[in-house]
Amino acid sequence: MMSQLDVLIRNGQLVDGTGAPAYVADIAIKDGRIAAIGSDLETSLGGACQTIDAAGLIVTPGFVDVHTHFDGQATWDERLWPTSQQGVTTAVMGNCGVGFAPCRPEDRNTLIALMEGVEDIPDTALHEGLPWTWESFPQYLQALSERRYDIDIAALLPHGPLRVYAMGERAVRREQATEQDLQAMQELVRQGLEAGAVGLSTSRTMAHRSKSGDFTPMYQAVSEELLALGLSLKNYPNSVFQMISDFDHTEDEFNILRRVSQDTGCASTLTVLQYLHRPQLHRELLGHIEQANAQGQRIMGQVLNRPVGVLMGFECSLNPFSCKPSYEALAHLPPAERIAALAQPATRSAILSEKDGKPHLFMEYFGQNFAAMYPWIDEQPNYLPQPCDSLQAMADAAGVPPLEWMYDFMLGQGGQALVYLPMANYLGNDSTALHELLRHPHTVPALGDGGAHVGTICDGSATTFLLTEWVRDRGAFTMEAAVQLLTQRPASLYGFHDRGVLEVGKLADINIIDLAQLKILPPHIVRDLPAGGKRFLQGAEGYRYTLKSGQITYQDGRSTDALPGRLVRRHQA
Repeated sequence: MMSQLDVLIRNGQLVDGTGAPAYVADIAIKDGRIAAIGSDLETSLGGACQTIDAAGLIVTPGFVDVHTHFDGQATWDERLWPTSQQGVTTAVMGNCGVGFAPCRPEDRNTLIALMEGVEDIPDTALHEGLPWTWESFPQYLQALSERRYDIDIAALLPHGPLRVYAMGERAVRREQATEQDLQAMQELVRQGLEAGAVGLSTSRTMAHRSKSGDFTPMYQAVSEELLALGLSLKNYPNSVFQMISDFDHTEDEFNILRRVSQDTGCASTLTVLQYLHRPQLHRELLGHIEQANAQGQRIMGQVLNRPVGVLMGFECSLNPFSCKPSYEALAHLPPAERIAALAQPATRSAILSEKDGKPHLFMEYFGQNFAAMYPWIDEQPNYLPQPCDSLQAMADAAGVPPLEWMYDFMLGQGGQALVYLPMANYLGNDSTALHELLRHPHTVPALGDGGAHVGTICDGSATTFLLTEWVRDRGAFTMEAAVQLLTQRPASLYGFHDRGVLEVGKLADINIIDLAQLKILPPHIVRDLPAGGKRFLQGAEGYRYTLKSGQITYQDGRSTDALPGRLVRRHQA
């Protein structure tokens, strides 16, 4: 009989993350790891400091989220909301080529403007919150390693800061890198990987722009540059090359991922979406991924398990009125005063009559498509709306022009009412593409973007959506398959071999779930970022317990005082 256990979870229905059928058993936890799994462990192993009765509940590994942007938030915050509120116990940040290291002091404003533009994080929050106790990427990791969190975090080395550090203003002007520039960047990549970066990330999409509206320093970086940097991953097992691209030249773009994976033995991963303007691109990319894996390359698509969309409202970063002069003139007012001003008939009339100044890219493309916008009428968010739920349908029924109807609707709930705009993965209100993406053997659920798009998106809850909508409510996936998607598969992608399954010796990262009561709560705006910056948060009900390294971090949706989360370095994975 071993010394007293730390925690004993009794009689839970274990969904172990491997895809195997669920079974009832106990889990014994000692020193942060799973010490035993079996029946009646209390009799065979003795008592525990804490016993949890999980009868009638589902016990799973903690979820692994491989696409977040906590690069700034992790330097000032201990609780990585909203991601850690949704059953996630490990998160990878530094995606899409944006971050804050390496960085010389004179380039700080450049990287802040880049992060604000690409990931919608207020520059005021970044200016006040970032301590800038680092210059190099190894120094940045060291700063993170000295902090404590409610989840584990790992960091990719981002291409944007890397390019600015090596090339200065020439990177901002998007000049081609010289051979000397490439050698400098390759050495910086190797230093980052040696220090524990879990890979390298880049972005080649026109949707990513700096605060000024300019393309990012890495946009249209030549393929030779990406290959040179990607090939720096050789000799660094478990490192990953992450890329987002518009895939305008699909074969050429995908070949970058192929070459990196083939020549380094490391994994490559890319964002895969179904777009309105290219409705078959996701199938084309899945075909390339399938062929590459059959040939021995390791390439995984990152997919969101619900439509990719934005939230619009008067407290959000985006809405069709955002760039109208009379609307912008009220931006300096406190929230309550601004909403009161927007409710004034003269202000309403002026805004509705004005033309846009310089609209955001999303509003330029989607801002007048009222048939594809969906007001959230009920308290429960509706991520799979039907045509009858559209703003156009409601405006037509009321006999009111849709823009006017939208303005008045968003004044509701004290100016907090939200309109949902799905932009990808849901063409014609059809979720077929979502199922294709999730069922593919070489994809992983991701793109929750925790820590980013804080005034437009709150997709950290997509983990919970998979279990509620697709498993419990629609039966599209088994619980065993869904849990494997959220745990073992993403952990395997990044070589996190100490987590992702319920197995003796693994980390005791565990969720205990009341599936019948599991639900996503409505997203809401709070102003808790540094300098009073605003962001969306979204909680959940039904997670009875979340344990990180054997310590209870959340119980019935409430955080505890435990902060067992740490920085995970590549060589520790």
